[in-house]
Amino acid sequence: MKKTYVVLVTGATSGIGRATALELARAGHRVFAVGRRQAALEALEAEAKGLCLETLTMDVTSAASIAAAKDEIQRRTNGHGVDVVVNNAGYGTGGPVEAVSDAAFRAQYETNVFGLMAVTRAFLPSMRARRWGRVINISSVGGRVTLPMLGVYNSSKYAVESLSDALRIELAPFGVKVVIVEPGSIRSEFVEVTMATIPDASGSHYAGAVRQAAAFRKMFDGSAVGPEHVTSAIRTAIESKRPAARYVRPWRTYAMLWLKWFLPTHWVDAIMARLTGLTRKQLRAGEPVASS
Repeated sequence: MKKTYVVLVTGATSGIGRATALELARAGHRVFAVGRRQAALEALEAEAKGLCLETLTMDVTSAASIAAAKDEIQRRTNGHGVDVVVNNAGYGTGGPVEAVSDAAFRAQYETNVFGLMAVTRAFLPSMRARRWGRVINISSVGGRVTLPMLGVYNSSKYAVESLSDALRIELAPFGVKVVIVEPGSIRSEFVEVTMATIPDASGSHYAGAVRQAAAFRKMFDGSAVGPEHVTSAIRTAIESKRPAARYVRPWRTYAMLWLKWFLPTHWVDAIMARLTGLTRKQLRAGEPVASS
């Protein structure tokens, strides 16, 4: 008989998080799907009717919200807590690094890095006490390959990669395995949200690159696959006796990693610049007019 677990999925109101919550519930696991948008959680719970899926509002950037959700899960599970944490909550900030405000920069890290660690710390004690648990951190291929105009977001995922590598070794003696899942182009609200964060570049040195962002997005959308490619990796990471340290999905995403590994850096830089409109020729049309 297959063993089932109590699983917490953050950022479950859309995209990968929502699909993961449903996939794991259908597989027989008891799922606590959490997020900030109450209406979206109610819609998820309605779709999951008949499955072992429960929803709670939780903001990963709020210590009080995390503590309240933890207490409620403890109550509902008669003190057992969770066996698996899927740290999926996150979003992307777009735009040239120098144009991203301090406030936007900090907000990116509050959710993608500090929020992830706050949730992990909150739910680790019960796993450690049982000498079994899984922490599944949803990173990105952008945590290993940096894309211009996404430097702030990518840097937050690099942080997730490094923290996960450290946690994997630190928690292993206690029976807690830490796994990184690195999605590539996945159909979700991610691109829409990221595009909305790009600062207005009208008349700036980066205007040409911002205009190119729409074409880059079209290329991204054309190569995107469904979230099931990621949810299957998450399920494997939970149910496997010896999960891999990393899962990259979809498989063709490895092509980006191979480019970085095998091509000279200046070649990779040139490819990235051309794709994102950051060549001198592409930027020239958007340069501000010098005042006399």
